[in-house]
Amino acid sequence: MDKIVITGGAGFIGSHVVDHFFEKYPEAEVHIFDKLTYAADVRNITPLVDNPRVHLHVEDICNLDACFSILEGADLLIHAAAESHVDNSFGNSMTFTKTNVMGTHALMEAAHKHAIPKIIHVSTDEVYGEVLEGDFDETAPLYPTNPYSASKAGAEMVISGYIRSFRLPVTVVRANNIFGIRQFPEKIIPKFLMMLMQGEELTIHGNGQNKRHYLAAPDFAAALSLIAERWKPHEIYNIGTNEEYTNLELSQMICSQFGLKLDDCATFVEDRPFNDGRYALNWNHITDLGWKPTMKLENELPKVAKWYSDNFARYESSEKQERKPVNMASGSNVSYL
Repeated sequence: MDKIVITGGAGFIGSHVVDHFFEKYPEAEVHIFDKLTYAADVRNITPLVDNPRVHLHVEDICNLDACFSILEGADLLIHAAAESHVDNSFGNSMTFTKTNVMGTHALMEAAHKHAIPKIIHVSTDEVYGEVLEGDFDETAPLYPTNPYSASKAGAEMVISGYIRSFRLPVTVVRANNIFGIRQFPEKIIPKFLMMLMQGEELTIHGNGQNKRHYLAAPDFAAALSLIAERWKPHEIYNIGTNEEYTNLELSQMICSQFGLKLDDCATFVEDRPFNDGRYALNWNHITDLGWKPTMKLENELPKVAKWYSDNFARYESSEKQERKPVNMASGSNVSYL
């Protein structure tokens, strides 16, 4: 491949995808298409952004002209850009629809016009809705239960229309909760780590019995590259793990990084609206390609905690603030369209 475009590449998940594909394809140019909103940070892709093979385009995926310009000549498009924080979607749902649905529509239109041969769309396990027992495979119907997951399901409907109308070569991936370094501290793991570092009590929704599966960001990125290598258009792949924890269990794991017990540093707060009890995926389809997760949360959590300790100042007073690009080295491949 000569040109790879990764939307949301300066964000948490996207930056891990950038890392992986930059290393996996040493001859390819990697184009990062990112609006640099509050959850993204140029430091997530430093020092790669100074490499002549890496180009950062600071623009909104809802801008159709930008999509046409950036996607021209691409061999692979990985669409990871999204508004993704469920809590925010209850109070700001129109932003989620605009970015996740309209942004995806703009990208698919540009990809269709440019005849991009490979497109991977990053969706979520939340489009299936909750499952209290068992799991969902890729044939299960979509049954979103909150504005965020509804917007991601809407994006998939746009893609389905382009597949049926134009045979657009898109593969959809639906993953469990992804963890790792560089995640903005609004999700439970980085948020709770930062709270404890500041001497604050953890706030646990409801009774803390909600369950989630946790997938390491590098394992997720490796799954995407395997899909790109063994390409079959119009496939859907669940990408999951067996690492399932209740919020209480996860909170205790986080407390233990500081030598604390949960009873000494947590309080229970009112649950959010319709907080799904559990998500679970059957991911046999992706294992047929030869993929399996290699990282366990309990082994990686100390490394993640250390990273947030070392980078505490980055997030200390930045919650809810829009991020702006930091000053880049002279000659960096950064464009503002």
